[in-house]
Amino acid sequence: MLPPSMQTPLFGKRVLVGVGGSIAAYRACDVVRRLRELGAIVRVAPTRAAAAFVTPMTFEALSGMTCLGGVLDVAHGRIPHVEEAHASDLVLVCAATADLMAKMAHGLADEALLATLLAFPGPVVVAPAMESHMWSHAATQANVATLRSRGVHLVGPVEGVLASGRSGAGRMAPVDDLVEAAAWAVCDKDLAGTQLVITAGPTVEDLDPVRFLSNRSSGRMGLALAVQAARRGAQVSLVHGPLRIAVPAVPGLTPIAVRSAAEMHEETTKRAARSDAAILCAAVADARPRTLAKTKLKKSKGELTRVELVPTRDILADLGAARKKKKAKRPVLVGFAAETGEVLAYARGKLAHKGCDLICANDVGEAGSGFDVDTNRMLLVWPTEERWLPHASKDEVAWHILDEVKALVARTTRRR
Repeated sequence: MLPPSMQTPLFGKRVLVGVGGSIAAYRACDVVRRLRELGAIVRVAPTRAAAAFVTPMTFEALSGMTCLGGVLDVAHGRIPHVEEAHASDLVLVCAATADLMAKMAHGLADEALLATLLAFPGPVVVAPAMESHMWSHAATQANVATLRSRGVHLVGPVEGVLASGRSGAGRMAPVDDLVEAAAWAVCDKDLAGTQLVITAGPTVEDLDPVRFLSNRSSGRMGLALAVQAARRGAQVSLVHGPLRIAVPAVPGLTPIAVRSAAEMHEETTKRAARSDAAILCAAVADARPRTLAKTKLKKSKGELTRVELVPTRDILADLGAARKKKKAKRPVLVGFAAETGEVLAYARGKLAHKGCDLICANDVGEAGSGFDVDTNRMLLVWPTEERWLPHASKDEVAWHILDEVKALVARTTRRR
């Protein structure tokens, strides 16, 4: 089993949640709750204006800790905001108003939160919330540029209905996006500078305007790989078919939605050429109808018994052949094999036939290792060795696989 911090990056991390004086301050309550669910130790630092929207007692009940008080507070001979700056792993400022960001940009310290930020050397995530014209004002944008230049990561704002009843850019980003940004911020960036293309989910091959051919893949394994890689600092292009789960907003993760095997082939090969590694986890259809019927096929006329199938193009084999033709070691190629028996034999055959560096294989007939589950048991197969990973969550399995991809990329780089 991986340490909890790898499975849930926020586990055991101390997060200071700063809250500004915006109507969106109430959503900070959900942020605190979600962070604690993921194992974080949370303390809240509301500004004086924020306390007019949500009482400190509410934040203390949700966090289980006293709020950071005034900038002049002293407790037992110690200065709370200085101690918090040394204790925290991350500061997440949500419902950041134009006023609060201006003070952050100019180094003011008339609030405990602001004083803590000046003393805090770690990662800072900010979620703006304000009226759209305030957000677009040149002064606000200048402050945003200043904060970004100092390494502050901004999430949002997003388009939507504002407190005034008008619509525009200014709503605080969704809570899930803020929590994901927090998880990204506390992860070690050991894959920084690495470009990856990852495929996930099924493809869909249309027969007629109503029917299609597909498979049971949910995309969970491929998505876990993409999310964990982005959290570790990689720039990830996720080429995915129709997924049963949403793609989270992770910095560095770019989703590219496709439908058919042909579309996935085009988007993947285009990006593989400029990637350090291609991880092909998608369950791509092996065949498609030769022709797409323009009207619904009628079983009463026997039309469904005359559907002719032709093979789809093999993305992994084509990438392997292209690499062999160029006598190149890049990109590193990682394939996946979902089998129903003789996993090692099929994996070794696929490794040799498709010219890849690593095959990750599993028996989808095994309990807890197939479709529609959150766990997996994976066999990793290289040209000269193989190793079973323990049965674990797909996030944990993804972490192990990415460790191997990192080693393969490093080895390839040394040879260049």
